Amino acid sequence: MDSSVKQQLYAFCKVFIGKRLERINSNIDSLQEALTSETKSSAGDKHETGRAMIQLEREKLGNQLAEAQLLQELFKKIPLQASLSKVGLGSVVFTDQQNYYIGISAGELKINGVSYFAIAPNTPIGKLLLGKTVGDMVVFNTRQMVIQQLG
Repeated sequence: MDSSVKQQLYAFCKVFIGKRLERINSNIDSLQEALTSETKSSAGDKHETGRAMIQLEREKLGNQLAEAQLLQELFKKIPLQASLSKVGLGSVVFTDQQNYYIGISAGELKINGVSYFAIAPNTPIGKLLLGKTVGDMVVFNTRQMVIQQLG
């Protein structure tokens, strides 16, 4: 396997996390502006309801931000030179059905016309693949997959 594929998958996941953090921070900034303008506007029950709704949304975004930051910290631990003897964090797994990158859940990426799914090790398919070697078979959603190559 070409090592640039693994590097591209790693870079894809890194950008995915960066965009997610940017989006959440942007939403938090927008909410902060809305909260500030809500404070300057009218008083009364309507005002309090608006502030409460904004505050709830702010808490939700705060939780999302904490999750994204944790994901970023976990991502930093993914080795670019993962073991090729068995599936682990940072592995590229080629099966007779689909190809996977064990890192974070970031969706599908095509490299040179070949699809790869970036998955976290704690996902159902990730748990099945961890520790497996070339030639091993796993069954996921009643589909059998044979590991053909690790990268």
